[in-house]
Amino acid sequence: MSVSAFQHPYLSGLVGDGETAEVFSVKAEIDAMLAFEASLARAQAACGLIPGEAAELITEASRVFEPDMAQLRMGTGRDGVVVADLVKQLRAAVEKQAGSADAARHVHFGATSQDVIDTALVLRLKRACNIFIDRLLSVEAQFAEVDAKYGSRALMGHTRMQAAIEIRVSDRLRAWSEPLTRHRDRLATIVETGLPVQFGGAAGTLERLGDKAAAVREALAKELQLTDALQWQSQRDRLVDLAGVLTLITGTLGKFGQDVALLAEMGGEIALAGGGGSSAMAHKQNPVTAEALVALARFNAVQVSGMQQSMVHEQERSGAAWTLEWLLLPPMVMATGASLRLAMELVGNIKSIGRA
Repeated sequence: MSVSAFQHPYLSGLVGDGETAEVFSVKAEIDAMLAFEASLARAQAACGLIPGEAAELITEASRVFEPDMAQLRMGTGRDGVVVADLVKQLRAAVEKQAGSADAARHVHFGATSQDVIDTALVLRLKRACNIFIDRLLSVEAQFAEVDAKYGSRALMGHTRMQAAIEIRVSDRLRAWSEPLTRHRDRLATIVETGLPVQFGGAAGTLERLGDKAAAVREALAKELQLTDALQWQSQRDRLVDLAGVLTLITGTLGKFGQDVALLAEMGGEIALAGGGGSSAMAHKQNPVTAEALVALARFNAVQVSGMQQSMVHEQERSGAAWTLEWLLLPPMVMATGASLRLAMELVGNIKSIGRA
């Protein structure tokens, strides 16, 4: 049993999304953190801060390393972050592989826990954003197909929930589709420039790297294929900006779902394949997918206010604000993935819309 509907044994059949869930799996997170450590070692070796042989040993150990999850759980409960125990275990693995402690002491050199966790998050968010961009393109293409078939048909326009004047199906489709194009452009910009590496050390100054700090950070960003930027550990606006775009996506898809549910209620202007059955009324065909889109839109609309709260970091780092972000952002990403999956399904189920 899970407390999250997104990964619940049966509720996930409605609001889950396997591809997005994999991005936020434990394995994906640990793999991303190990990628940071290996990339950091290679970047520091390239800048002459650690021996090249040490970087090779750390890279190889990171590739095959499997952490003790029970120890990580205990360490996180003790330290508030997973990285301290993860690095301890990785150092032990490097030392065992090398047969000495020389290479192991270079693991995590000059970095802090937040560098690892934030960069691992950014790596996975970039992956999720690219998934969403592809899905947005698919939904837009599906709407274009519906428009080509039925766009010239008549549809009763409604204002303030009352019948107004006749419009065309194309008019309603444009309200559903055009915002998605804008949201896709926003996501593409975030992927290109808004997901930088996080590397600042203990208090954001990279004091242990001296005059090579900027060069190492740039090399690290290149290794991970992320944007290079000065540390942003207490500047969470980029993540809140992304959360806002996720809310725009689910909100637009929620409007689509609400409109379809209303069309289905009125009857005569839309025909849908699929639909949900009723345990009490066999004749019913409930617009389940449309309703789920509305629920997911409202879910993200609530969560985004918490992301705004998570911007309030005390001085150089806040444990409380950071933890709040962990609780909120992954479910928002999951809700967005589920919404896009459901939207593709719902558009594909439109068999007819409007009056010939």
